[in-house]
Amino acid sequence: MCHQTVTYVVGFIKGGITVLNNEIFAVVDHTLLSPTATWADIHRLCEESFGYKTASVCIPPSFVSKVKETYGNAINICTVIGFPLGYNTTYAKLAEAKDALKNGADEFDMVINLNRVKEGNFAAVTEEISILKEAVGEKILKVIIECCYLTDEEKIALCECVTAAGADYIKTSTGFGTGGATIEDIKLFKKYIGSNVKIKAAGGMKTREDFVAFIDEGCARLGTSSAVKVLTGGVSSGY
Repeated sequence: MCHQTVTYVVGFIKGGITVLNNEIFAVVDHTLLSPTATWADIHRLCEESFGYKTASVCIPPSFVSKVKETYGNAINICTVIGFPLGYNTTYAKLAEAKDALKNGADEFDMVINLNRVKEGNFAAVTEEISILKEAVGEKILKVIIECCYLTDEEKIALCECVTAAGADYIKTSTGFGTGGATIEDIKLFKKYIGSNVKIKAAGGMKTREDFVAFIDEGCARLGTSSAVKVLTGGVSSGY
């Protein structure tokens, strides 16, 4: 299979600094988590990811093995665990993570158990994250806390949970909730996460200005399905 690499370096001025499109693509988890996605849709996503050199593709678990078989190590494969509601048992999430790891996933975006959060049982949340991190080992674990359902006090407590459990990222949203990422939440995260935890913003980013604003605020990853359309006007990467 021949994959075409596209160089796309149009810039955007932010605070007098030119942010290039390829710099934005480099932190994008190019995402397609629709329940009706087909292999043709996922294939197109992967071709775009390869062409524009995104950080990863974020795809449903059922497509991980086929993407790995088709692309090998040419693209970084991210998948979701306990998605999108998070109230699966820890045992079920652990089984999902182990299966995805076996199938070739490189990164894992898990959804926390919001029921436990609302009960104030943050110890259980920390324990679950720790179990998942132990299972994936050196692979990247991102923890989705779904900010739209949380108070600031709960967000702060979850920053502490994610840090204590040794996860790699805290992530704002699934994209399936009532709201997506906000700059205010990113600023709050930065105050309370540990030094080894990075931030992923997801959901609600629709413009180049949005992408740059979240990067400028310190996000190391952006979860979005619209990066190619926004940054290139819908130009494909050769698929």
